[in-house]
Amino acid sequence: VQLQASGGGLVQAGGSLKLSCAASGRTFGSLSIGWFRQAPGKEREFVAAIAWSNGVTDYDASVEGRFTISRDNAKTTWYLQMNSLKPEDTAVYFCAARVSPKSSDLDYEYNYWGRGTLVTVSS
Repeated sequence: VQLQASGGGLVQAGGSLKLSCAASGRTFGSLSIGWFRQAPGKEREFVAAIAWSNGVTDYDASVEGRFTISRDNAKTTWYLQMNSLKPEDTAVYFCAARVSPKSSDLDYEYNYWGRGTLVTVSS
């Protein structure tokens, strides 16, 4: 499975961005997707996830109400809509997949990782 994240960029505080994560290759089984981010000098942290089985979503408290994770009907592309962005949202954002019907907020439970996309929020 190969994952490609895109959609990052520079935006002013209060603005919006929509990230995409496209899966290709042997997309066998159930792929639950998570978004993680890593800010300069900080550890990677969980942002949001969506379960394959029922589409149930999970968010970190820092983004709940501002970010929305979703997927297309074919379940090969996932999205992270980010609204009301804050400077502290600045980070490299990664999408990750785990072969499981259930999502997780633990990065070590994900099997596949895409290259990140940089989101910069100016104040």
